[in-house]
Order: sequence, then C-alpha cells, then structure tokens
Amino acid sequence: MKLGFIGVGNMAQAIIEGLLKAQALTPGTILVHGGHAAHFQPYAEAHGLQVAPDNATVGANCEVVILAVKPTLAASVCDEIAEGVQAHRPLVVSLMAGISLEKLATLLGDAALPLVRLMPNLNVAIDAGMTAYALNQVAAAQAQQVIDLFSPLGGLTELPEADFATFGALAGSAPAFVYLFIDALARAGVKHGLTKQAATEIVAQMLAGSGQMVLASDESPFDLIDKVSSPGGTTVAGILAMEANGFSTATVAGVDATIAKDQAGA
Repeated sequence: MKLGFIGVGNMAQAIIEGLLKAQALTPGTILVHGGHAAHFQPYAEAHGLQVAPDNATVGANCEVVILAVKPTLAASVCDEIAEGVQAHRPLVVSLMAGISLEKLATLLGDAALPLVRLMPNLNVAIDAGMTAYALNQVAAAQAQQVIDLFSPLGGLTELPEADFATFGALAGSAPAFVYLFIDALARAGVKHGLTKQAATEIVAQMLAGSGQMVLASDESPFDLIDKVSSPGGTTVAGILAMEANGFSTATVAGVDATIAKDQAGA
C-alpha cells in the first residue's frame, strides 16, 4: 500500500515517524509533497521517503491520501487533487480541523469518495498517541483498513464529528496541560531539594505509570485515589489542599476554554 501525505508539518511528521517506528510501513511506500520544498525535502531525504512533484501526483498515485494542511488551504488543495482522486478513488483522510466530511466531499466534487476525518495527537510519534476518527458512509466499508493502519500509533476511537472539539481538548490540547502539571510538580520537588532533572524524571515516570494503571484497571480514577490515600495521611492532605486551591475547577475551565476557542474557529 502506498500512503501519501499532502503537507508535512508537525502532525504529519508525527504520524510518519510513528508508522515507521511501529514498522507498519516502509519509507519507500510513503509519498509526500508540501507547500515548501525547503521544509519537506530534507525531511523526506532524512527518512527515505518518496517526494512527489506536486499535490496532484499524490492524489492520483496512493491508496490512502492524507490531507495534513491548514484548513485555510483546503479549497485550493482539494481543487488540485480532485481529478486524480475521482479517477483513482483512494481513501482520503483529512487532518484539517473544522472541515466536516460533508464539506470535504463538496470540495473534492464527489460525494461517493471514501472519506475519513482523523484527529491524532503528537504522541503518535512514539506510538503512544490517542486518535479519533469519523467515516463517511462510503468509507464505512473500509473501517478495518483505517483501524489496521492507525491503531499501531496508540489508542484509536471512532467518534461522531460533533464530538471532535471535545476530543481535541482532551487528547490534542491536554498534553500541554499535562506538561504544565509535570513542570509544576517538578518545581515543587526542586523547592524541597531535588534537582530539576531528577524531579522531572520522577514525575514523568509516575504519570506514565499512573496512566497505564487507569487503562489496565476496571476501577474509576477516584477509586484508585482511595487506594493511594490512607485515613488522615499525607495524600489526603495534599488532595484537599489542591482542591481548596481550585485544581479540578481550573482543569475543567481549561477544557471549556479550549472547546470554546475551537468552536469559535480558532
């Protein structure tokens, strides 16, 4: 199978590197083109990828075409590839935020094309990502192909398009919230005598393990909190202090602000 990328920015690179790391594809089966050769050509050469002379070549020569460009470029890119994809009929996968499957079909001029909306996060680069996808009716028959292609990158879940903004907040933006939390915990460790490097490593490994524990357990996160908390103990004191300072409220407010910005057309 040949996989084509139109646009080779951060997210496209994360997917490419994740697929290569998982050995799901070989470099020679990936064809790329983007807006700036000075940007994508060295990247393609460094990873052994094939380079297309233009976007139309990608659309006409790949079984799966991934549109990884800014939404503002959707109309022009779709116009360039429309003839090729209508003739070749690849699975077209869009990473473009805010462009619905219905809108994408209109831009490509063919409602009978199999289309997928994909929303991954940057952790796909290390095969530990979380990705949401939605299929149009035509692509429903190819759902297993989508699952087989992208599940090596980490978690994968099918969601209605209406839920993409919420998913984007929880999986796309929230890693930044987690990095902020890691840094805050590490700074607390520095306050109490640890080096920043040691404190950061301790916290990052703790969070990685805690996430795995939640995924492996049938219990809710709050049930797991109870397992860590002894009556009258240090953990309870810490949780009460964090809640008194607005930890949960601030977290929900951050998600609300992220969704509101997305829905306003960030």
